[in-house]
Amino acid sequence: MSDPSFRSERSNRSGRPQPDKRMLTARNSAALSGFDRSLIELQLLHLYQTIIKLMQYPRAHEDAEMNEIDLALEAIFSGKATADEVESATLDFKRPQDSPKDTANDMVDAAACFANADGGIVIVGVADRVHGPDAFVGTVLGALELRNRIHQVTEPKLDVRVEERIYRGARLLEIHVQEGLDVFASRGKVPSRRFGDTCLPMTTADISRLHQERQGGDWSATDTGRVSTDADPDAIRRVRTLLRGLGDEGLRGIADAPVEDILSGLALVSSSGTLTHGGELLLCVDQGGRERELISYQHRQSMGGEVNAGKRWTGPLLSAFLDCLAAMEARVVTTPINLASGQQIQVQDYPSAALREALANAVMHGDHRMKMPITVEHSPESLEVRSPGPLVAGVSPANILTHPPKPRFPALADVMRSLGLAEKWGQGVDRMYREMIRSGKSVPAIEVHEGIEPETSITFLGGPPNDRITKYIAELPSQVQDNTDVLLIMSLLARKRTINAAKLSPIIQRDLLRTQQVLHRLATGEIELIEPTTRTVRRINPDYKLRSSALAALGPALAYQSSPRADRDRKILEHIREYSTINNGAIQRMFDMDVFNARNVIQDLVGREILVRISDQTRGPGVKYGPGPKFPEHKKSRPRTSQ
Repeated sequence: MSDPSFRSERSNRSGRPQPDKRMLTARNSAALSGFDRSLIELQLLHLYQTIIKLMQYPRAHEDAEMNEIDLALEAIFSGKATADEVESATLDFKRPQDSPKDTANDMVDAAACFANADGGIVIVGVADRVHGPDAFVGTVLGALELRNRIHQVTEPKLDVRVEERIYRGARLLEIHVQEGLDVFASRGKVPSRRFGDTCLPMTTADISRLHQERQGGDWSATDTGRVSTDADPDAIRRVRTLLRGLGDEGLRGIADAPVEDILSGLALVSSSGTLTHGGELLLCVDQGGRERELISYQHRQSMGGEVNAGKRWTGPLLSAFLDCLAAMEARVVTTPINLASGQQIQVQDYPSAALREALANAVMHGDHRMKMPITVEHSPESLEVRSPGPLVAGVSPANILTHPPKPRFPALADVMRSLGLAEKWGQGVDRMYREMIRSGKSVPAIEVHEGIEPETSITFLGGPPNDRITKYIAELPSQVQDNTDVLLIMSLLARKRTINAAKLSPIIQRDLLRTQQVLHRLATGEIELIEPTTRTVRRINPDYKLRSSALAALGPALAYQSSPRADRDRKILEHIREYSTINNGAIQRMFDMDVFNARNVIQDLVGREILVRISDQTRGPGVKYGPGPKFPEHKKSRPRTSQ
């Protein structure tokens, strides 16, 4: 059921009749059999609150849910931003050129650029670098005229939707461009593609890659002509080991079969019986003595330090993948954390499950036709996995969590999943996000690096876990721990005091309505993790904050709840004045922090010469610290003298 705080109705200041929300709900309740009642109720609640707003306030529409275009236009008109500052991978603003023909040609280029990426919207009639109402210069170009021009001078022919829009008195045009089914060129020029808020020219390799992806070609399933006996014996042995550990009886049953049967069962041979490119890549060494580097791993004791361990693998890729994963996991640091229940959990600085998915994604989605290696840079502060090529067409860092699964090489991805080396379809990136948040860390950063040799990187931040967040999440119901949306909300509210649907939508990568539904369920369901703020409780999309129980449990783990250093220093000084010494354990208990953060506090005080080590022990819980050279003297208050 919905939160009672949402039921409070505004006083009828206008004197107009108000609809009875209970009647709206009752009339529809009989028809909800087989549907999610809570979802329908929320939608009815949205409708009811919208009606109330429109009846009571002449400008209530400004409070209603706004999409990306509305938010951007409002920001420009109010002077908070210029058009170029609110442009994105799917939104572009254009001002008219000197002539209608030049304007139309400019729009043709922009439309083709969007079609070669994820699609988007071009707004014609807004100046790029002007604040306020003056930015809305408008356009006289006809909608049908522009649509026809775009169709005429693109190859292949690109059809778009052009709509007229009047905004604050200015006539604008919206060009809606869908993601294309091929590679589009405008006016005979080199094709370009939207990247971030810019259109970049495509290289020959970019064009070839995009064309093959959009035509459904799969390089990994094509024939190489190599025979099954070319498969490396060690790689086949590893395949057998992986098959024996699977839950699928059919695949487990071929673990001890002849090599030809294994290759056929995993679809690593073509119809002619010879190895596919996927089979060659995973199981063979290069022909003719050539040794192409497939994976490179480097470990440093600090991010900018010298390499203290590293290896380069040439092939087969399956062996390189397993060996590199073992090298990464061997250097993972584990921290034990005790829960209130008495259970102890082991938290890794880089969760093994997240590392496996990151490396598996690089193998499955990297463009191996570029002959570039996958690289792994590992240090205690960060771990980065880079793979050759951009993300697959249609997938971007802004939609990777919610975009339908789209591997670059489906046959290769199928083999990786069949062998248990990657998560099931559409779960890999979610898994990385969940594992990092559960460990008290920030989510991985996914970036595409464009250029002549484009790459995609996934970066994890290391260091000790935020044990407060880890403990809190570990004690939530399992269905919550496995919900990526909820964990992302938790991660955001650890840094910001309030959130709303507009701010959360790009983070969980869902539209505003679905984002609001997620927030509503967290505020009214069994968990009741959050609640709307008093000031915004009557809005359709209110601001939300953590409930008091969550605030108390998370305490200083929240960025806005942390004790300032001066307050921390004062408490430590008072402790030493009373007990003469202090150790790591005492600081842990005083500030409810883990051993690593307590160590950092001590190092900071020693570095400022406020504390000094006074015990013979240099390691372990027996190390004690006392007043240092700059330990402040205790100022005694002067006795009052009677007059």
